[in-house]
Amino acid sequence: MIRTLLFAATACIALTAPALAETKVVLAGNLISDPAQGATGPATITVTDGRIVKVEKGINPAAVAGAEVVDLSTKTVLPGLIDLHVHLTSEPGGDYRSEAVDSDEWATLIGVKNAALTLNAGFTTVREAGSAQNTAFALRRGTNEGILWGPRIVAAGPALSIVGGHADVSGFRPEVLIALDSGYTCTGADQCSEKVRKASKMGADIIKITATGGVLSQQGRGLEAHFNNDELKAIADTAHSLGLKVMAHAHGARGIEASAVAGIDTIDHATFADEAALKAMKARGTVLVPTLMALEGVRARIGRGIYTPTVEVKAREALEAAGRQVQRSKAMGVTVAFGTDAGVFEHGRNAGEFALLVKNGLTPVEAVASATTVAAKTLGMENEIGRIAPGYSADLIAVSGNPLQDVTLLEKVEWVMARGRTK
Repeated sequence: MIRTLLFAATACIALTAPALAETKVVLAGNLISDPAQGATGPATITVTDGRIVKVEKGINPAAVAGAEVVDLSTKTVLPGLIDLHVHLTSEPGGDYRSEAVDSDEWATLIGVKNAALTLNAGFTTVREAGSAQNTAFALRRGTNEGILWGPRIVAAGPALSIVGGHADVSGFRPEVLIALDSGYTCTGADQCSEKVRKASKMGADIIKITATGGVLSQQGRGLEAHFNNDELKAIADTAHSLGLKVMAHAHGARGIEASAVAGIDTIDHATFADEAALKAMKARGTVLVPTLMALEGVRARIGRGIYTPTVEVKAREALEAAGRQVQRSKAMGVTVAFGTDAGVFEHGRNAGEFALLVKNGLTPVEAVASATTVAAKTLGMENEIGRIAPGYSADLIAVSGNPLQDVTLLEKVEWVMARGRTK
């Protein structure tokens, strides 16, 4: 009896005692803790239980004692990258009719694959910009709990749309449209407020709306404004009252301008942004997320019988304007944050966006900042991610050479740590 009681007591202590802290020491040959500060030379980074606890200049042999050592003394270490516009559960060039065939469970499996590709490419945080009701939320939980190898996911869930607009299903028989309805279309300010509240209730981290027509949907009403001003303001005000930000898919200039005036937080794509639209964005502090890689994905597939005639018309319009929004934003002082629309092109190629940003006017330092410090601030997570500093999440990547001089080096990430975990 005494032996049994002692065994039970020992087992109880073992279950309740805190786990030993896990410490890793990263030896960096060159450190970029914040792109604005440049590369600062060798450093020793101490990580305990997924958080950065110390960053020291130089290689400190004393820090190595009793810790797991990651020797990157020939590499450049910088913060994990952030992509503000991905669709992990989508694949490029698919037949739109798959919406009526493929299950949400299948989409989640596709998302598991793409989450791993994305993290391996150096993107340790992503904003999932629209998916079926629970697919991205399941992926979010899986990566949060360490069950899946993938990035931190800020998930929108289904996008809000006008009836018959981009993100509403179209191109099918009426009875099929009813079956595929997402439940997130709205008409009028009150109904749009209700759908924001529904999205919040169901678990959205951010509200995604389709403020204009879209290139790849079967909706054939062009790329201009969809929601009216009252609806946009209701969406923005309701989301902000719940502590949520709003991201707007928007191509046409008047839809961009109206969204900015209403208080929408980011404009994603902004393909046809003109001076008036950008002035409104600048005045309200609205952030541009240009997704230039998306149009590269479209460019690779147009004219090959992959897209329907409805989509081909819109795609050619958008391709003709590709990149101008970044040039104009740079000239007018509008903040540019990194986002790609991965899923329109192959996942894992996200870093191709850097070269396109530089081609269209950003400096290499600005381009790298757009995917680190700027993107983190856009998410409201600037005290958690986007830098290498004590107290921050241990999201680190390593490359050969200096990406502040050559951004294409970020297309060849050689090592990744996400929240203190490595593969």
